[in-house]
Amino acid sequence: MESEDAVTRIWDAHGTRVRFSRGPYFATFLETHFRVIDGIRGAAAAGAAVDMSELLNKFANDMVCRAVAGRSSFRVEGRDRMLRDLIGEGMALLGGFNLENFYPRLAEVAGGALVWPARRKAQRLRRRWDELLDKLIDEHAREAAPGGGGDQRDSDFTHVLLSVKEEYGLTRENIKAILADMFVAGTDAAYLVLEFAMAELVRHKDVMSRLQDEVRSSTHGQNFISEVDLTGMTYLKAVIKETLRLHPHSPLLLPHFSIEDCEIDGYTVAAGTTVLVNAWAIGRDPKTWDDAEEFVPERFIVEGDIEGIDFRGKDFQFLPFGSGRRMCPGINFALAAIEILLANLVHRFDWKLPKGVDSIDMTEVYRFIAVYRKEKLLLAPRLTSPE
Repeated sequence: MESEDAVTRIWDAHGTRVRFSRGPYFATFLETHFRVIDGIRGAAAAGAAVDMSELLNKFANDMVCRAVAGRSSFRVEGRDRMLRDLIGEGMALLGGFNLENFYPRLAEVAGGALVWPARRKAQRLRRRWDELLDKLIDEHAREAAPGGGGDQRDSDFTHVLLSVKEEYGLTRENIKAILADMFVAGTDAAYLVLEFAMAELVRHKDVMSRLQDEVRSSTHGQNFISEVDLTGMTYLKAVIKETLRLHPHSPLLLPHFSIEDCEIDGYTVAAGTTVLVNAWAIGRDPKTWDDAEEFVPERFIVEGDIEGIDFRGKDFQFLPFGSGRRMCPGINFALAAIEILLANLVHRFDWKLPKGVDSIDMTEVYRFIAVYRKEKLLLAPRLTSPE
């Protein structure tokens, strides 16, 4: 079973066991948001700029760790930092130049000496992933055992995988692959959308102003916005959609594999062909989108309601997360976190560029399947009082 397919099937069948809407996990879910807001509040009081790239990456990583592993020990033991390092190094390695990709037979020359450097890096990275994931699985297995002290009433995704491994025929290696997919996809999906959204909002003051008006008028006097407050925040959802349209975190999606011969627009695609879907070009196609290169959230709003075009794989003019079995597994974890945090960022703070900075560099760099901003996003917050 491929890991992306396994994530979708298992989450659809058992995802309700990972509970955030009530109980202790919901408290820790909100705690990650509170920590971000408190950190920004401190910077605002000191008149300091905030490295939003680092802050949002840590936030997304913490969110995914809690959803997938449910363990506060990720932070205490430094595993959160280790996980972020593994993800960053893995993306850099997979997206970097590897001579063997262009000349596969080099592996047979001189005992493979010409490809050893890249392979050694990959092997070292694999060992570190194995060490982290093996510890995680062993800890959860001990908790799930009789007398292990685990509370199964509020399961995390690792508990779910262990409980259904016989049902789905999952080996230990299968479970580690699924967990690695969830950590990587969930972290990047939330972090990159939030970072690009904040960059675009600061670049487009009219959009920022309209979003702040919507959020603040819907939450008079509140210090914090929770999920129940998001109902009716149409423009917030439009801003997130427009960010995904212009900045899909995986521009070419995951490679697909044609199962049988087919014909598309007069071209024959043979069975076994690797197919790359250019979600970036689809989202900027002028035949589909007016002013395709401009950041215009209003395009998703019709007569005051959010337009029906969605990013969950059914509207093929808008596929930032793919479609079908290989749709990005991290989106289920990311959406609630993105909406709640973005709403709170514009609710509690006004934002501008730091002193001496005139513009935001939107240059992008491609690493494996994801696109990142080349430069860190530094912003200066100013705390506002709830009205």
